[in-house]
Amino acid sequence: MPANLPPQYYELEREFRAERDPREQLRIAGELLRMMPKHKGTDNLQAEMKAKISKLKKQIQQPGKSGGTRQATAQDHIDREGAGQVILIGPPNAGKSSLVDSLTAAKPLVADYPYSTREPQAGMMTFESVQFQLIDTPPISPESYENYLSGLIRNADLVVLVCDLAAESTLDDLEFVLQKLNEKRIVLRPDVTEEPDDPRYCYKKCLLCAHKAYDDESGEKRSALADMFEGFPMVVTSIIDDETLDAFGRAVFDNLSIIRVYTKPVGKDPDFTNPVILPVGSTVEQAAVDLHKDFATRFKYARIWGQGKFDGQRVQRDFKLADKDILEFRM
Repeated sequence: MPANLPPQYYELEREFRAERDPREQLRIAGELLRMMPKHKGTDNLQAEMKAKISKLKKQIQQPGKSGGTRQATAQDHIDREGAGQVILIGPPNAGKSSLVDSLTAAKPLVADYPYSTREPQAGMMTFESVQFQLIDTPPISPESYENYLSGLIRNADLVVLVCDLAAESTLDDLEFVLQKLNEKRIVLRPDVTEEPDDPRYCYKKCLLCAHKAYDDESGEKRSALADMFEGFPMVVTSIIDDETLDAFGRAVFDNLSIIRVYTKPVGKDPDFTNPVILPVGSTVEQAAVDLHKDFATRFKYARIWGQGKFDGQRVQRDFKLADKDILEFRM
């Protein structure tokens, strides 16, 4: 049976053979495997690619071996925690580290000179009753692009592009970031409602963070950003203004397109400390599945409290939920 591989596969395969960085090879190998049609004609190709992926992972994780690199576990992959993984990217000295330092318990190196961030660092940010994982990253510039960044960006739930309102070269710096990501086949979008036509590309939802607000009192640079990134959501921040940091948390929550649902036992008060986190548009049944798969098959109906609803209103499995709804499941 013929393999019937798409034309993009062969182009990407040439890039894989020419690439010398094992981390980038690993990323490309994963893309090649995803692009292969799944039928008997590609069984051998799939097996070979899986073997290459396994070999590359071992090569990356074993420093000092022939052809290997220094151990890169922390750089190449960060386990997702909380309600969403949010990666901060941007030019040198844009203020990514200062934001992470202000919003989480992580302590990245914050300095007035560029390139002080050498490795990604994760910290947990709390917004109301929800925790998000923020990842600080090395800068993107003509002098520096860490190959592992591509994988981290692709795996994140939301990209925050940090824009330095104090820099004279803000727009030029951001233009380079976009060009570099495009080279890596990562396209930032204000929203992602469709998959790219070319399977080698990755669309990522992006929130603009116009940082160092007090260095743009006239708002001229913010207007220029809005023109350059038409349609993109934007939040204005400063580490010396708590209200803007709260606004950052709200913007992250809104752009992750999630809702919080609280539960209550029959006859008792709701638990507001540990919400169920669901995608916008989720139903009562999906909330039950999140609590426990078996539980979802046993409950008969639920009662709901929330904005625009009658207190204790009886709802069925297919009822669509809204943020901050309270559910009481009845067996």
